[in-house]
Amino acid sequence: MHDLRDVGGTPGGLPVFLLGLGMLGAGAYLLLNQVMVHSGYWTFWGDSTFGLTLLPLLFGIGFLFYSARSIVGWALTGLGAVFIFVGIIANLEIHFRPTTLWNTLVILTLLVGGLGLVFRSLRPMRRR
Repeated sequence: MHDLRDVGGTPGGLPVFLLGLGMLGAGAYLLLNQVMVHSGYWTFWGDSTFGLTLLPLLFGIGFLFYSARSIVGWALTGLGAVFIFVGIIANLEIHFRPTTLWNTLVILTLLVGGLGLVFRSLRPMRRR
């Protein structure tokens, strides 16, 4: 009978799972620490049109201050917020910071090795 305290109901999988999870977490942290994210904002008719995307949001907020039950106010506010959020997300630039080959190999080994150990811990181990 399987010991329910082990990972996936397999006997002896917990230590391997915890080691793999630790390696996976460390590798993910180190990889994400090397990534730089820059953001801009889209342009329509020139270099600085962010103010135009604020108009629906501001009019919506104005309508809501006048009447909190205003469907037009809620629609404009929601649409304006979504428009600004999409504009920022659509223009994200993601770059991997320069690092040594050794650091990159350590990061990738931790990620892939940890993932391998997690998957290994989920399959039944043979008892001798």
